[in-house]
Amino acid sequence: MNELALFNSLFDDMDDGLSFPTFNFRKAFQTPRVDVKENEKSYVLEMDMPGKTEKDVNIELNNNVLTISSVKEDKKEEKSSKKEDGKWLIKERSYSSFSRSFTLPDDVDSDKLAASVKNGILTITMPRKEIAAAKHIAITAA
Repeated sequence: MNELALFNSLFDDMDDGLSFPTFNFRKAFQTPRVDVKENEKSYVLEMDMPGKTEKDVNIELNNNVLTISSVKEDKKEEKSSKKEDGKWLIKERSYSSFSRSFTLPDDVDSDKLAASVKNGILTITMPRKEIAAAKHIAITAA
C-alpha cells in the first residue's frame, strides 16, 4: 500500500465522477488541518486542535479506518440580572464540529496507536508492524 493511503480524498464531494468537487467554505474553515510524516518505525499524524482538550476529541479505529471527530457546544447561557454582564450582539462561536477519516496502511500496528494533545496539537503515533525477515529455504536433492 502506498503512503498516500493515509490521506482522505480531495474529491470526496464528487457526485458522479464527472463533475468537479464542490467547495464548502464553512466546512473548510471548521476542519482542522493535518500533517502526516513517516519514518522507519512509525507514522505520525498531527492535527491542529486550538482550544480543544482530550475530552473534546473522539478517535476511533474501525476496519483500518482512523476517524477523528469532535463536537463542542457551549453551555446554555443563564440569564443574569446584572446590567454590567451585558448582552450579546453577535455570537458565532457557540457550536463547532468536524470529522475526518483516514485509511491506514496495512503495516500499521493498530494495537499500539497512541494519541496525545499538547499546546493545541493532537498527535497520533501509529507504529509499524515488524516485517518478518526473509526465510532461507534449503533445497534437498531428490
